[in-house]
Amino acid sequence: MPVPISVVIAYHSGYGHTARQAAAVAEGAAAVPGVLADLRDVSTLDEGLWAALAEAEAIVFGSPTYMGATSAVFQRFVEASAPVWAARGWQGKLAAGFTNSAGVNGNKDNALLSMTVLAAQHGMNWVPLGLMPGWIYSSGGSPEDLNRLGSFVGAMAQSPSDLGPEEAPTEADLRTARHLGEHVARTALQFVHGRQAADALAVAA
Repeated sequence: MPVPISVVIAYHSGYGHTARQAAAVAEGAAAVPGVLADLRDVSTLDEGLWAALAEAEAIVFGSPTYMGATSAVFQRFVEASAPVWAARGWQGKLAAGFTNSAGVNGNKDNALLSMTVLAAQHGMNWVPLGLMPGWIYSSGGSPEDLNRLGSFVGAMAQSPSDLGPEEAPTEADLRTARHLGEHVARTALQFVHGRQAADALAVAA
């Protein structure tokens, strides 16, 4: 029986809202047969984290957007990955990202774009959200739409500042996060099978 491929969700959550989003990404990834979803909180930089990331086929980065950027805890993880960068340890892996903030905008794009730069510096291949924008993109949109916040780079969520993680993000945002997890997992399967086919062709040649 084939060994499941690993999709690691490497995230930080300050108040619990982004943790719910991360769990939804993991749920989407785990729903794809042949994929193992592995939630890793990057506030703990231990050997288990680095080992899991080394074994992953895809890494989905997640952070709240604070003051228009990723959190300081997530940035500490980014900077701690420098030895992996030097060894090209994540070269060729898939990457994706998600973020949450209290504002509908909140400059969440800046947080997501910083994750794409992280992935690019590591030589990774970015997987976008892969959804058309919902909600106010058209007059017939609904706040229950997938991708209601209209992101393309990654999954966005919005959690009002006066609501706890038991009430936010919205179900629409969590469904969008599940979509991201499933999309990354399916892309990872295609990537692995394509690489195996290419290796087989190279051997035959």
